[in-house]
Amino acid sequence: MDFKTLNLNLKLQNKINEFGFKDMTSIQEKCIPETLKGKDVVGQAETGSGKTLAFCLPILDMINKNNGLQVLVLTPTRELCIQVTSVFKDFGRCLGIKSFEIYGGVRIQPQIKNISKSNIIVATPGRLLDHIRRKTIDLSNVKFLVLDETDKMLEMGFIEDVEKIIFNIPKERKTLMFSATISEDVFRIAKKHLKNPLIFRTKSFVDESKLNQKYYDIYNQNDKFSLLVHLLKSSTPGLAIVFCATRKETDIVAKNLRRQGINATEIHGGMNQHKRLKSLDSLKRQKTDVLVATDVAARGLDIKDVSHVYNYDVPKTPKEYIHRIGRTARAGKNGDAVTLLTSRDHDNFRRVQSDEKLTITQENFPKFNKVPFFRGQNRRKKQYSKHPN
Repeated sequence: MDFKTLNLNLKLQNKINEFGFKDMTSIQEKCIPETLKGKDVVGQAETGSGKTLAFCLPILDMINKNNGLQVLVLTPTRELCIQVTSVFKDFGRCLGIKSFEIYGGVRIQPQIKNISKSNIIVATPGRLLDHIRRKTIDLSNVKFLVLDETDKMLEMGFIEDVEKIIFNIPKERKTLMFSATISEDVFRIAKKHLKNPLIFRTKSFVDESKLNQKYYDIYNQNDKFSLLVHLLKSSTPGLAIVFCATRKETDIVAKNLRRQGINATEIHGGMNQHKRLKSLDSLKRQKTDVLVATDVAARGLDIKDVSHVYNYDVPKTPKEYIHRIGRTARAGKNGDAVTLLTSRDHDNFRRVQSDEKLTITQENFPKFNKVPFFRGQNRRKKQYSKHPN
């Protein structure tokens, strides 16, 4: 379905054309018309399916720049908060609608100043509660509430914060809820806070026929990094995401990749905001070949043209594995999901393989050059791959 069939504000339609969008994605086609009719909507949609535009466009079409703060969007992470705000700014600027993001880890005073000028606030729950307690935000005129990545907010333990925030919003509002998965807990929230919601599910955006899932069983732990470097340099033509289990490991792996001449950047929850924004900007400008990330930091980021996903550390559950591999093999393109398995990962990998819908095949161990792997600041303390050349 063409965006033109929506009869949106002409300025908004021109902006859609300017960005090169023509046909709606499945989630957009289902959700936008019903939102424009004033319905509450629950959308099950994976990252990359176009869900941000699914709520952004109808909201922008239905609010007035002269009526103050009318929209609140809650997101689980700072990265997603920044990304969603960017979309609202890109499309709302032509209408004179002002959007602003609020999240923790930065000074609160500049946020207080910008809140009073905004029509749309995109926020993480913790920092928004800070503003509510300080009485530096007035939510009395909110007409739209959006809960984005609801399942992730539940996993991160934000449900109590979300409930407190909803208590401060008028009951007479429209509520939109989006989630990668719709669990019983997500249904419970929808039943409690939405009015006769329409529930839309989309098929997986990942083409399983084009997704090659494989693993390498690595006998020596010290070989893992050398194998990763070999695979990135020899068989990874596009953007790759390397998933690590911890913030510390994310930093270490990214630094070592850069020492091997690989254009890598890292992103995780422990970074200061300047570094996080720098990493996101590098991705947006396509200056990065490899993103090294934790699950939480990468969740919700719409990263296009990912050819490979590498599980440097094996996820603990099939659900986490599926979220990771769903980053590739999108929009008709081929993709590889590669797991680097060492002895300490076997328990996690057995849990992943317990999902009978997953087909992960073992690859033959290739020959590769050994490269140094530095831990900490002292380069003299290093590990080498012991695999022969």
